[in-house]
Amino acid sequence: MDRNTRITTIINNRHQWSETITQVEKHLKTLSTTLEILEAKRKDSLEKINDVQIIGKLNEINLTNIQDKITTELNALTKLKNRFSRNTLNIGVVGRAGQGKSRLLQSLTGLTSAEIPDGDRQHCTGVKSIIHHNSHVDTYGEVWFHSERSFLDEIIAPYYEKLSLGSQPLTGEQFAKNPLPPLPTDIPGYAEPGAMYEHLKRYHDHFYRYSHLFKESSPLRIQKQQIREYVAQDTVDGERNYFNYLAVKEVKITCSFPNVDVSKIALVDMPGLGDTGVGDESRLIKSLGNDIDFILFVRMPQSLRAFWADVDVKLYDVSRAALVELPVNLWSFMILNKTTTDAKNGDNTNNCQDLLDTLQEKHINVQKCLIANCSQELETSQILDTLIDYLTNNMNNLDKQYAASCQERILEIYKAVNSEIDKAQNIFNQNYEDDYQEIEELFSDLFGNSDSGWWQEVSLALQELRTQLWYQRQASNEELYNGFIAAIEKCEIDKGILSKETALEEIKNSIKAMSVFRAYPDYQDELRVLISHRFLSLDDNLKATVELAKNQVVNLFKEKGNLGFISNKQGSEFFQDVANTIPERFAKLKPGFAIIAEFTLSYRSLILPRIRQHLDGLTNISAITGEFGGISQTKNQTLALTKDTTADEIFTALEIDYDKAINTIKPTLEELMIEPNEALYAMVEEFIDNVIRQKDIQKEWKNFLRGVRGKIWADIFGQKEEDRQLRKEWLDLVNEVTAVNKLELFYFAQ
Repeated sequence: MDRNTRITTIINNRHQWSETITQVEKHLKTLSTTLEILEAKRKDSLEKINDVQIIGKLNEINLTNIQDKITTELNALTKLKNRFSRNTLNIGVVGRAGQGKSRLLQSLTGLTSAEIPDGDRQHCTGVKSIIHHNSHVDTYGEVWFHSERSFLDEIIAPYYEKLSLGSQPLTGEQFAKNPLPPLPTDIPGYAEPGAMYEHLKRYHDHFYRYSHLFKESSPLRIQKQQIREYVAQDTVDGERNYFNYLAVKEVKITCSFPNVDVSKIALVDMPGLGDTGVGDESRLIKSLGNDIDFILFVRMPQSLRAFWADVDVKLYDVSRAALVELPVNLWSFMILNKTTTDAKNGDNTNNCQDLLDTLQEKHINVQKCLIANCSQELETSQILDTLIDYLTNNMNNLDKQYAASCQERILEIYKAVNSEIDKAQNIFNQNYEDDYQEIEELFSDLFGNSDSGWWQEVSLALQELRTQLWYQRQASNEELYNGFIAAIEKCEIDKGILSKETALEEIKNSIKAMSVFRAYPDYQDELRVLISHRFLSLDDNLKATVELAKNQVVNLFKEKGNLGFISNKQGSEFFQDVANTIPERFAKLKPGFAIIAEFTLSYRSLILPRIRQHLDGLTNISAITGEFGGISQTKNQTLALTKDTTADEIFTALEIDYDKAINTIKPTLEELMIEPNEALYAMVEEFIDNVIRQKDIQKEWKNFLRGVRGKIWADIFGQKEEDRQLRKEWLDLVNEVTAVNKLELFYFAQ
């Protein structure tokens, strides 16, 4: 099996891990949400309960620590999932500036100093670069830029905090236009804070040279020859006049590696430490933890004298902190850069060996320490051979060890939740069953039956109301009658054209304008519409009649049945609220309230047809032919029109037509006055049949009232029922947490 195949196998195995990690992530988020709901109930219960023992037990429940652990482990899982989701194994090259990192990367990738900055004068590399292999494209780069906000928060703010410069600038303009705050004189140290301050000044003094890049879309694709100006601090000849890197987060370089056998390897070029940039170490730790699978430390000893300096130990410790789940010696090599032919540095072979021999003394533990010339492709190829052999033989085990570390911590969450659940389940257990039995027996007595209790009182009250409405059903409905009298009075007071002093003049003008054959039927239409509209107000009377009857039932249920807590409304709205409150499982009781809520009487269905049949005398449509008046006159019309018919004759005929209509409508509507009461009696009787007389309806009432007994009999059950409901809700939530906290749902590493 060749190297690429072996590496591909590792990557495919990782992808499977990534999928299982995603499921555990979802589960932890669900668990967190469930615990959040339980915690809210715990706080709410503390405000409602007076029992000192229960309060003490509730205070012993600690879900905050578990939530903190879940948050921590979700972050760790995200990092682990990102690691296992990559399509390459990422090798980070780490070291102080000037140790040969860039030369090593150039030898491994075939790139030059135009793409991977190096130099002999000052720090060259300004930002992190990830170098990928693709044999089918010309070398190019992709640049990810800071936004102005991320630049201020991630780059500038740490300087202000570290150097005690006061509040960080809120905008880029504020940072650039205002002078930098002076460096405090009492800040610890001297040279290092000063050097950091000079580093901040570079961002400040040259802000307008790079700030335009904050608005660039990321990633920006650039050509090979442009790469250095986005990743380097200086030109190839060492002039520090590049500033684009100050706005760059990272760069991805795609090129063709000389050794295509390692195309699944990506190399990460890290800026060298030691340039006094605030935040460099934290960014290195973050990048090593998130982006890198393996580290190559690079150290170039001097030829005259060499030793492991404090900065070397610090760099090792910084890297070690990036992935605490794995000992750094398992995922790192040390490369001692040999310079036997370097005219400037001289032959450092012996010093390389000395550093190798003293490595353990400084507790710098790496998997291997190799001596090689980083500028020689043959020797760097040997480094790569050793590295690939190690990765293909050990990466699966390293991944398992890393995953197992995360898995172990996640299982601790499972145990911690179980511990809190055990405490939570025992908070309300005292005398629960005995108390419930006592409450149930008392409720049964209060609900009663046909001979006593709530059921008897409500049933009898409804029967009395039914009897009352039965006696009234043959009587005229007072509400509708008053409306009828008011409508008749309006008809007599205002007769439209007939009540006008200028009536004859208007009729004459109409005859002149339209002819006598058109004027008379048009005025008939006008009077017919007038009469019809006078009775429209009866619709309000009918609705008021229905609501008054419904309110009698409502008041009964509020006074006798104590159901006023459900709704403070009256009439149809009360019944609808009750229907909405009754659960669906009460399939007989619920529809009974919905039916009476929807019952109505309307003018259009009850009265309008009765009125319309008496308005035929005011119509200009022949009942026989259906032809329009003036073409064929209506049979039995009061006035037989001729071309000589006068305005006086039309006026007189209209009076006769109008009075005839009103006089025939009166007795018809008087006969109608009893119908609303008959309908109201039918409405109430049907309601009583539905909610009292149906088979098993008493059982449904009892089960419904059981759930609201604390509100119906508040003086008897109020506090007990509230406490019982609180216990029930608490235990329901605890059971939900128990259902979520299943051991098998926490496993991603088997």
